[in-house]
Amino acid sequence: MTRLLQIEFIKLWNNRISKILIVSYFLLLTSIALVAAIKFDIGPINFHLADQGIFNFPYIWHFNTYVTALFKLFLAIVIVSMMANEYSNKTIKQNLIDGLSKKEFILSKFLTVVSFSLISTLFVFIVSLVLGLAYSDFNEISIIFSDLEFLLAFFIKLVGFFSFCLFLGILVKRSAFALGFLILWMIIEQMLFGLLGWKFVSWDTAKMIKSLFPLQSMSNLIEEPFSRLNAVQSVAAQMGEKFNFDYQVHWYEIAVVLTWIGLFIYLSYAILKKRDL
Repeated sequence: MTRLLQIEFIKLWNNRISKILIVSYFLLLTSIALVAAIKFDIGPINFHLADQGIFNFPYIWHFNTYVTALFKLFLAIVIVSMMANEYSNKTIKQNLIDGLSKKEFILSKFLTVVSFSLISTLFVFIVSLVLGLAYSDFNEISIIFSDLEFLLAFFIKLVGFFSFCLFLGILVKRSAFALGFLILWMIIEQMLFGLLGWKFVSWDTAKMIKSLFPLQSMSNLIEEPFSRLNAVQSVAAQMGEKFNFDYQVHWYEIAVVLTWIGLFIYLSYAILKKRDL
């Protein structure tokens, strides 16, 4: 496995665009710390974003994993381009000639996906821990290390999304078309949801079916955290509204994404196995 990973990282690091995207991605993950520096001083109004509780433990695990997951498109481009380059540069054929089996080839790509996801999760953990220790009002050990399931959800969400991108890269062969298909699939999921609710089943049933779609199931792992903020809830209460959302990470949502991961990797291998290279 180490040999397979080494081969992949050498390929990526020797590609200038991939190198820039990878570095940019991890810089963006770290740059969430800059949010702490946002201040507005307008006359008597003093606003410091870090004072709004976004870096309080354990809320920070929810907030940071949700926000940093938005940057995953950078690595998605790397994953898709990685496969496109294999075809355009004919390195996939050379790897197979040199003795790498098709199963090992897919395994090397999946290990790369898992590695990127694991490193990303570690980055978010370290940045969140540092920010929390610096700004959180709650520093008890039991509070600091509660709600860590959001990190697990973040990891699985990235593995799922990158596995989907890997599948598209193998299916389509061209990075631009694969990314275009990814955007198209986002639209298709919304259209199917609308069609189901409008014509075939109730909206509640349509919503339940939609939660089984690949991209939606990944999105469901980490719900938006903004309505949990005291300031937002106070404003809502003044307007007569009350948020009663379920923010927890559920095992069945994880199970759905894990199923899609297994399916994407299997289909990737099945396509590669049948394809004449």
